[in-house]
Amino acid sequence: MRKKENGHSSEGQLKKSVTFLEALAIVVGMIIGSGIFLKPGVVLESAGSLPMALIAWAAGGIITLAAALSVAEIASAIPKTGGLYVYLEELYGKKWGFLLGWVQSVISYPASIAAQAIAFATYAAVFFPMGPWQQKALAICVMAFVLWMNILSTKYGGIIQTVATFGKLIPVAAIIAFGLLSGGELNWAAGTSAGAAGLGAAILGTLWAYDGWIGVTNMAGELKNPGKDLPRVISFGVLFVVAVYVVFNLAVFMVLPYDQVAGAATPGAAAAVVLFGEKGAAFITAGIMVSVFGAMNGYTMTAARVPLAMGQRGQLPFSRVLGALHPKYGTPASALIFQCALAAIYILSGSFNTLTDLLVFVLWIFFTMGVLGVFILRKKHPDKKGPYQVPLYPVVPIVGALGAIYILVSTVISDPIQSLVGIGLTVIGLPVYAFLEKKKG
Repeated sequence: MRKKENGHSSEGQLKKSVTFLEALAIVVGMIIGSGIFLKPGVVLESAGSLPMALIAWAAGGIITLAAALSVAEIASAIPKTGGLYVYLEELYGKKWGFLLGWVQSVISYPASIAAQAIAFATYAAVFFPMGPWQQKALAICVMAFVLWMNILSTKYGGIIQTVATFGKLIPVAAIIAFGLLSGGELNWAAGTSAGAAGLGAAILGTLWAYDGWIGVTNMAGELKNPGKDLPRVISFGVLFVVAVYVVFNLAVFMVLPYDQVAGAATPGAAAAVVLFGEKGAAFITAGIMVSVFGAMNGYTMTAARVPLAMGQRGQLPFSRVLGALHPKYGTPASALIFQCALAAIYILSGSFNTLTDLLVFVLWIFFTMGVLGVFILRKKHPDKKGPYQVPLYPVVPIVGALGAIYILVSTVISDPIQSLVGIGLTVIGLPVYAFLEKKKG
């Protein structure tokens, strides 16, 4: 029998301590990063006109919501720690689940944590000038603080996530409120009419801005009522973000003329300067810092649950350590340290952006499998039926899958070499899988 201290098994189950509000903050906080301040210009330029840009944002939101509702049914039926990795393992087989868990644990998640930490330090340099190595040192220190809070208690991580999510919404709400009340007029006729290619590129741009919501499924085992709450936080969270993105764009378009938004690198900051003066830029910069800090905390919280689940299944080297909970705090301390140690290496090497870019294609392959998994769940595993079923089945899953497939096709067309390299990084995990399976057998 495993030794228990403070009610926690050293290799047992995580405490069900994540509330509905904290889970909702994870969804919203991981979707809304810096993209909301940066993407309107890119999307408008691709779309060619204000009406088409708003259609692109709405269409991207519909595709994301369709995918989210589909995965939510799987999450309701299989409410286990580890999220998509566990779903793929149970629906497609151990090898597919392992490959996703492998790239998430070793490359994708730690690289994403590193990217958020560096982004925080980069924006901090606006207020406190720093050289490259000072920024890296700050990034590691901030990440270490988030790590320590999450080791001490999942509740601390949840509090940070909730506060940061509300904090990041302040500059967004300010721009929306003052922008809509600014008295500006929307120039519906400005720009050029975009063809199918332009609208497609615009929708693709919005889909990247909607990414991140699936991270909450990694913590399913810690929700107090996962079968009921996971579908709700995913659907409510994504719907909320869709509404925020559309209204935010309307506010920006009311403040700035078409030619100052289309293709602009930082249209959100430009709108803030018009609304609040030169201090507006600092206001937005502070908002982005809070935003990326919350996203970093969200990724740190959710990322560790994948190597934890893999460790408990003996699917990683040093599984005994990675799959154990801290004997005093009952948190996945070893998995948290493992993820952040890799993130620190990526920060110091400067490789995080390259790694995340290389894996975009591969991760969307697994994501597409996840959306399509609802069909497998209903056909082959009716015994796993959860308390939630996706509405308008099979239309909603088909819409979500088509959106995911569109991203795959677009990525292959735009960068085939990068897509192949990403696949190569993924299949490196196969010898590891074979070795560990042989060792267990």
